[in-house]
Amino acid sequence: MAELHQTPTSLCCCRKSLPVSGAPRCVGDSGSRPSVGPGPGTPRCPLVDVASASNFRCFQLRHLHLDLRLNFAVKEMSGWMVLDLVPVQPGVQTLVLDSHPSLLIQSIDCKVPGSGQEEPVSLTYRVDPFTDYGSSLNITLPSAVKPGRLIQITVRYTTTDGPAIWWLDSELTCGQSRPLVFTQGHSVCNRSFFPCFDTPYTATVRVPDGVTVLMSASRSSFSKEDRVFQFSMEFPVPSYLVALVAGELQHVDVGPRSRVWAEPCLLSCAVKKLGGSVERWLGVAEELFGPYLWGRCDIVFLPPSFPIVAMENPCLTFIIASILESSEFLLIDVVHEIAHGWFGNAVTNATWEEMWLSEGLATYAQRRITTEAYGEAFTCLETAVRLDALHRQLRLLGDNNPVSKLQVKFEPGVNPSSLMNLFTYEKGFCFVAYLSELSGDVRRFDCFLRDYISEFKFKSVVAQDLIDYFLRYFPELMDAAVSQREGLEFERWLSGSGPPLFEPDLSAGGALTRPVQDLCDLWRSREAPDLKTLESFDLSAWSTFQIVLFLDRMLDLSPLPQDVMASLSGCYSSLFDGLNAEVQIRWLQMVVRNSFYPELPRVRAFLHKHTSRMYTVPLYDDLVAGVMKCVAVEIFNQTQRRLHPNLRRTLQQILFQPGPASTNQNGPALSIVPPSPSPSPSTQPQPAAVALRDVNVSA
Repeated sequence: MAELHQTPTSLCCCRKSLPVSGAPRCVGDSGSRPSVGPGPGTPRCPLVDVASASNFRCFQLRHLHLDLRLNFAVKEMSGWMVLDLVPVQPGVQTLVLDSHPSLLIQSIDCKVPGSGQEEPVSLTYRVDPFTDYGSSLNITLPSAVKPGRLIQITVRYTTTDGPAIWWLDSELTCGQSRPLVFTQGHSVCNRSFFPCFDTPYTATVRVPDGVTVLMSASRSSFSKEDRVFQFSMEFPVPSYLVALVAGELQHVDVGPRSRVWAEPCLLSCAVKKLGGSVERWLGVAEELFGPYLWGRCDIVFLPPSFPIVAMENPCLTFIIASILESSEFLLIDVVHEIAHGWFGNAVTNATWEEMWLSEGLATYAQRRITTEAYGEAFTCLETAVRLDALHRQLRLLGDNNPVSKLQVKFEPGVNPSSLMNLFTYEKGFCFVAYLSELSGDVRRFDCFLRDYISEFKFKSVVAQDLIDYFLRYFPELMDAAVSQREGLEFERWLSGSGPPLFEPDLSAGGALTRPVQDLCDLWRSREAPDLKTLESFDLSAWSTFQIVLFLDRMLDLSPLPQDVMASLSGCYSSLFDGLNAEVQIRWLQMVVRNSFYPELPRVRAFLHKHTSRMYTVPLYDDLVAGVMKCVAVEIFNQTQRRLHPNLRRTLQQILFQPGPASTNQNGPALSIVPPSPSPSPSTQPQPAAVALRDVNVSA
């Protein structure tokens, strides 16, 4: 178990310390590496985490243990949590934990080992309002509590309908034979799963017969006789990365340290899609960024009700089963979550205002992995699709919108999840790519990232830590004052709104992207192109990302004349109908936005088939924004019983309430919603509602 540093003024929202020690050397590099921390005369001020009510600076957490019983009949988790913690400041009389109104606290007691008191002491507590996404649990500590002396706090509680816990009736699962439950903690939801501090943890989970439990843990065991699962995470993790799923789950090993979990009806498809790729991707990542620190790299595919595309829980990545339709999108999503094993999980952003430190670095790492595994052209094509989406979002929001900043300052009470958007991914990626460009050589920058992980692993950082380390790692760049280059100042990168100040050269993907743009140019005119001219473009031989790029750019040109839409339909509709949902949804968005009624039966069929948020919300948004609202209401009435209640509420808001629909239907904290490949130009999103509605990205 990694030891947590005790400097109270260095702790942050993830409650893990900021580093002060020197960095080890990169393999193959004979030079010394810089020490970390602010330079002389630049003391770091204590961080304020406005998303947390807890007094985490007053304690060092040694361990968290959860003991839970799952009751599917009443949709409850009940049990207790034990915290082993050490006060690090004198005069601490209260422990404050982040909690949620959906947690029913039954009792709290305390033991002070070595105090001579054998029996636990019952403690008084109160629950105070904090924000619309949580509350504060204030626990009065006994007088025996002294700095440096271990205490054990036991909180007995029951969960109800909180934002972190998603109960699925059997008809909402893929196999439709048994119910299932999963948790989704990003970014501040897990306070409705257990009162939060961040720490290594263990867990005991009791379940009915036939239910398998998985957690984001480095070790696990199972007692068949007692139906008890035991888990332990030996490394310190932020609380949002504690995850649980329980249901009818089976597995197949796909590598020496990875297995695929899914409901029985999905398992063979998932295994066939991934094959031995997971170990290959892990191996490439290790060559680039150093050893994989988490031991296991398992993947569990969840039903369409999973509210985002994927989540990088350590040792156990959650992925929505809907993405299995598209091999290329599946590849990108899994590689992105693998990259989080280094960037986001091993080294975590210290506050939610700098989420790009996780997502931007993971996106850069993802693209380094795909470049090594599949070539530069493939990576440039995928990057072009995402950067197109970034600029599309900028056109909707405007260059001066503060949500486009990498360092987004938000006031107390603002839900951090509402600020999760494409900028944290793609603008963050562009900044990291700019740092790589400054280093002069991508391999040299790989080496920097290896040492960055080695130095900061199992700690939380702010942007200045990354920048300080970068400039000390490359002293010639510090001497050249690259952080102050006019128009490319690091401070402007971080606090300026608008587009990235630098974008990487994507010309290596020209052989894949040029035909796409050439075809778009042919369809750009107000008249349909000559069919003979189109014969040189064989879309059946194109990759998914090429077709997606084509359709996204055609969506940008909508509305189109009806004869052009008729020609597009005649040329491509039957082809698209046989391709994956990522292609189909974009074509159907074109159908809806252009009010092309001959294709309306395909829209109906798609929404009857797909029940995930990522493939329903974008189409309903477009149907309501145009002249087809009555069609949307009719489809909703026919399909609503097969939708998760949270998605049902979202669609009801879109259909029946004025103004932008809330993306948060399992409580205020869950606005991390995928998917719309191309947001509707007729709807101007508000900053707080941007989230992931406008693009299909994974967490």
